[in-house]
Amino acid sequence: MQHSAVPELAHAHTRTRPVHWVATAAAVAAVIALAPALRPGSATAAQHTGTGTRTESAPVTAEPPVTTGVAFPIQCGPLKPVVAEQATGDLDHDGRPETVAVVHCDGSMGTPPDAVYVLTRARETGATRVVATLVDPKDRFTVTDFAVRAGEVTATLLGYSSPDVPNCCPDLKDGAKWRWHNGAFVRSGPQHSRSV
Repeated sequence: MQHSAVPELAHAHTRTRPVHWVATAAAVAAVIALAPALRPGSATAAQHTGTGTRTESAPVTAEPPVTTGVAFPIQCGPLKPVVAEQATGDLDHDGRPETVAVVHCDGSMGTPPDAVYVLTRARETGATRVVATLVDPKDRFTVTDFAVRAGEVTATLLGYSSPDVPNCCPDLKDGAKWRWHNGAFVRSGPQHSRSV
């Protein structure tokens, strides 16, 4: 049996007194009583209050905007606008994705011109809204090879060299790229090359 080098310390741990039990019980009770007050405050940041409002100041959602129910700024008369293609990506590098939509009027005949719109969600409400027009339908382009990659929107634009060229047969082909720069979408790419 090994003996303690400090006999008083060894002797003190072998005998318990009633005062030790009372002190231990008081300490345990104090810890239990204070436990709710010691919870970290950050745990409430993502909780919902009883009124259904969020208590954190983060964006309402990081989901990409949906195109359903959006009032696109395209004039279709009695026809309805149709989303032909869409893609998402974080174009302005703010950590929230945008949706880019190729839209045209739902015409049963001919080739209606396309528009390209950028949609985002409002930070406060999460409502979807159109924030930019990359291709205006008045320019009479048909959009092909559409994609969103690495913060850049790319498309091939088929167009017309004059109003006399019929809608069925575009004679111009543009490769276009748009990138967010200094608060606006800047277009780059070759302009009006003849299609073959």
